[in-house]
Amino acid sequence: MKTSSNGIDFIKSFETLQLKAYKAVQTERYYTIGYGHYGPDVISGTTITEAEAEQLLAEDLADTERAVSNAIAGWGLKQCQFDALVSLAYNVGVNAFQNSTLLKLVKQGADEATIRAEFGKWCHSGGRVLKGLQRRRQAEADMYFS
Repeated sequence: MKTSSNGIDFIKSFETLQLKAYKAVQTERYYTIGYGHYGPDVISGTTITEAEAEQLLAEDLADTERAVSNAIAGWGLKQCQFDALVSLAYNVGVNAFQNSTLLKLVKQGADEATIRAEFGKWCHSGGRVLKGLQRRRQAEADMYFS
């Protein structure tokens, strides 16, 4: 599957465009740039254009979509569910998503309250709860069940 335009707009709304490298939380290992592009290729002082940010997003999304598609292969999820899981995986990282209890619960067919609660557990960064992550996880759960 591919992320819908609604899903891409959703991710962009939470990641927000940043043309200069930054650390959302000082304890993060790497810098972030563009629409949430994170990794060793981003160093302090790096700047990019909006077109480069769009390209990074497309590349990062392709990797995330592939990982989520492989993880949920054969489960027949709706587009809104796929988009919500891609948003989560894009934000927390593919490895974290693939090993998550949330993925296990989705595959087990857990009820709405259980899955919503599991989305809500992914709101920590640097050892503390971030309100922005709480809002994003709530919105992802809402998308998943829309």
